[in-house]
Parts: sequence; structure tokens; C-alpha cells
Amino acid sequence: MAQTSRNKPGVEVFGENETKGKATDVAYSIQNSFEKNQKGIIGVVVAALILVGGYFGYKYLIQAPGEEKAYKDLSYVQKWFEADSLKYVINGDGQHPSGPAVIKKNSGTKAANLAQYYVGMSYLKSKDANNAIKYLSEFNGEGTVIGNLAYGALGDAYMDAGKVDKAIENYKKAASNENDQYTSALYSFRAGLASEKAGKTDEAKKFYKDIKDKYPNTLQARDIDKYLARLGELSID
Repeated sequence: MAQTSRNKPGVEVFGENETKGKATDVAYSIQNSFEKNQKGIIGVVVAALILVGGYFGYKYLIQAPGEEKAYKDLSYVQKWFEADSLKYVINGDGQHPSGPAVIKKNSGTKAANLAQYYVGMSYLKSKDANNAIKYLSEFNGEGTVIGNLAYGALGDAYMDAGKVDKAIENYKKAASNENDQYTSALYSFRAGLASEKAGKTDEAKKFYKDIKDKYPNTLQARDIDKYLARLGELSID
């Protein structure tokens, strides 16, 4: 998944324990600097206002209507996906655009981003691991349940493609939201199985222990002792 960085910008403030003398010096320095470079600073401010105005003009006059149109295109893809009509999601029906066409036509919109998920999942269900990886990797659902599911689906696709280490990496991401214990347990379990397949016994044990300790009420926890036992971690009576 497009795996992208999403850090919120911070706000820098001066500490309240700064002395009045320092504050006065800083204020005086700023005032002098402004007076010396007044024309240049005003020019920068005007340029910034133009940029900000351009941004909001784009956001509300171009991007917003663009999102509306994109969601109209996406609505058919959603219906096909929900009906399990995977070939229509991938290829369209001859009258309405396919998922890939929605992505291409509406690049940069939220609708196009969601289409990445629908198309990737459709390819995964169609046993086309490489295309599933291609589209799911571009989907950005960070911090959402669907984002966790997309990481899990990416793990499945990498397993199908024989790339076990990449599968484990994505299963870990899918299981990282401990507030969603059922999704976390499911993908911790798959990460454990994949780790066993890769010969990483200690790592597999860790995933299974996490399920036992953190998610005892989940389906995966019911038989987890058996998986720990076969790795020599405990005995089953």
C-alpha cells in the first residue's frame, strides 16, 4: 500500500520562561528587519496570499466538483464489487468506466484512491496476485479499518506471489491496530503461519503468544495453544 508518511504539522511556540529582555531584543530585531526589508517582505506576503487563494480556489472550484464527478463514476464500481461482479470492476460493462479507468480519469481524488482498493481486491479474488499488489500498494487507508484490511490483503497477495517476507511485513501492519482485536488477531495468526513457512520459528511464536495474551476472546485464540505446542512452546494434555 502506498505506503506514505502522514505526520501532522506541529506548531512552534516560545517558552513562557523567556526573559523580558530577550523578548524585547527579539521584537526589536524583527522590527528593524522589517523596516529594512519592507518591500521584499510585503512582496513575499502578497505572493503567499496569491498561493493560498489559488489553493482554496483549486480546492473549492475545481477539486470539490471533481470529487463529485469521480464518486459518480465510482458508484458503479462499488455496486459491482458488492455484487462480486469482479470482471466488471476490472473491465467495466461497456457503458460505465471500470475501476482502473476511474483511477486514471480522476487521479488525485478520494474516489480514485478508494477505487485502488476495489480493483486490488478484485484482482486478489481473481487470483491475479501481481495486479492485486500493484493496486493495493497504491491505496491509502492509513488509520482506518479498511486500511488494515488492505494491508492484510496485500499480505495475502504477496503470499500468493511467493514473497513470504513481504507478506509478513504487511500482515504486521494489518495487525498493528490493537483497538480492533479481531482484525489484529486474524492477521497476527496469518503472520505466524507465514513466519513458520519462512522458517522463522521464534517470530511465529511471538505472533501466536500475542494472540493468546492480547486477544483471548477471538476465534484465532481458541486453538492457538496447538500452534504453540507444535513449535515446542507448551504441551497439550
